[in-house]
Amino acid sequence: MKDYIQQRLDSLREEMRRERIDAFILPSTDPHCGEYVPDHWKGREWISGFDGSAGTAVVTMDAAALWTDSRYFIAAAEALRGTEFALMRQGIGGTPTVGEWIGRKLAATGGTEAAIDGMSAPAAYVEALAAGLHRQGGITLRTNLDVLDRIWADRPPLPTAPIEVYPEELAGEPAASKLRRIRERLKAMRAGGMLMSSLDDIAWTLNLRGSDVHCNPVFLAYLLLEGRRTTLFANPAKLRPGVQAYLKGIGVDCAPYSAIASALTSYSEYNILMDSATTCHTLYKCVRRAEVVDAPSPVEAMKAVKNTTEIEGFRRAMLRDGVAMVRFMRWLRPAVERGGQTEMSAAAMIESLRAGQELYRGPSFDTIAAYADHAAIVHYEPSPATNAPLKPEGLLLVDTGGQYLDGTTDITRTIALGPVSDEERRVYTLVLKAHIALERAVFPCGASGTQVDALAREPLWREGLNYLHGTGHGVGSFLNVHEGPHQIRMEWRPAPLLPGMTVTDEPGIYLEGRFGVRTENTLLIVPHSETEFGRFLAFEPLTLCPIDKAPIIASMLTADELAWLNSYHATVFSSLAPLLSHDERAWLAEVCSPLGTKN
Repeated sequence: MKDYIQQRLDSLREEMRRERIDAFILPSTDPHCGEYVPDHWKGREWISGFDGSAGTAVVTMDAAALWTDSRYFIAAAEALRGTEFALMRQGIGGTPTVGEWIGRKLAATGGTEAAIDGMSAPAAYVEALAAGLHRQGGITLRTNLDVLDRIWADRPPLPTAPIEVYPEELAGEPAASKLRRIRERLKAMRAGGMLMSSLDDIAWTLNLRGSDVHCNPVFLAYLLLEGRRTTLFANPAKLRPGVQAYLKGIGVDCAPYSAIASALTSYSEYNILMDSATTCHTLYKCVRRAEVVDAPSPVEAMKAVKNTTEIEGFRRAMLRDGVAMVRFMRWLRPAVERGGQTEMSAAAMIESLRAGQELYRGPSFDTIAAYADHAAIVHYEPSPATNAPLKPEGLLLVDTGGQYLDGTTDITRTIALGPVSDEERRVYTLVLKAHIALERAVFPCGASGTQVDALAREPLWREGLNYLHGTGHGVGSFLNVHEGPHQIRMEWRPAPLLPGMTVTDEPGIYLEGRFGVRTENTLLIVPHSETEFGRFLAFEPLTLCPIDKAPIIASMLTADELAWLNSYHATVFSSLAPLLSHDERAWLAEVCSPLGTKN
């Protein structure tokens, strides 16, 4: 048993007895309802030991369970081993919902009250959960208790790092202009104001950046728009004089981070836009004297379409990132053959090579360097306990990205470290076919990511294969590496694909206990053509890095697929060669040379 997890559960249950609570729910979110949260709010990870980015833990007096999605089934099972927690596989038939599970457990014990911290869960989720629990025998849901403050003795404090002004020459648009455009959108939506909770939306709107969330250059704050007034709610200690002067210059007032609830209580416009899916329950319920317009923030869609300056920034960042990745790939195989390399040393080498690049500010997420069977764990991250030695055989999957002042990168390459099996070659080639199918897609302007998702999956479906994660996500401009509202995935996502959006292309196949393959580029959506049937769009690869040819079964590729691969490699070489040494150029010329129909 993992004694430290049991001790935490015992402490939680003691508080539950004191408060007469029969079930406590700990989600992965925080008061800003984002995917990425500061350590202060990682209560679900603390109580369960599972550190994946998505999951919900539930604890009753005699049981505990954790829900997560397919990306984390293998990792969660390992993390929960030796604890009370039962793994609930979301999306798999027969798995109960959180509400159903609580209902069954409390029906057996006669319990009637559950609880969740209303500051750390979206309003829509809390309301749906409350309704579901009520149907489960009249169970009530309490939302005014942050039990972690009582039992988490060494709980990390709220971050206090300073906020920085993001230069307009990199942002491409002044903050005052963005605020005007947002107010125009609000007027069209007949909203008198709005609460902005999403940290990347606030950073983008005000052309500010921070370091409060690991790998994401954002800061803790709320932004309240009222008529002609705009107020940033942030810890005053984070606002240095230069930032205060900047905010005053663009007409933004400042107030303490903790004052947001009282500001909403006294909000005086006729209505306010708040998205119940991205606004925490407690703040959503603070508004008393105004109608709430429950609708998505217009900012997410505005931020997703990159301006010319941001696009050029992406191109520059991808050049530097490509140089780092080429140097890594050139180093990798000889280093593995010499011996002594591990998953963690490979990840460290990528970081050191990126760190030498201009404008580099850190990783955009923790590098996934997964060798052999570890690559079948979709979001595996090497640790001292799992760090596998690399051998001159098999496949190494590397999913990695960097934060540069002028752009954010996200790339996956699966690399043969030596001889690979026929099965590995076949799966590698099928994944490449899926990747190329999306790269070559042409589609009507406004089509959704769900509609084009099938293009990537079809080569795999034809062979009876599939993957359960999304095919692609938006990427921020020196912001979060995961960005919406658009996504490319099987589940319905109505957000349209529009010119200027960035999105990844990352199909994969994962064979538990054997190996995994994924190939990923970051793409830019660009105009393709215009006919009597409307405008059509296409994808342009921004990522510049060779795709390992060694595992490809060339005879499995069509002429069009082969032509795409050779054309892509020609672009990679012509773009990166001027930035490399003579020996590096020679290596790149070889790995980017045209692939024939036989190999």
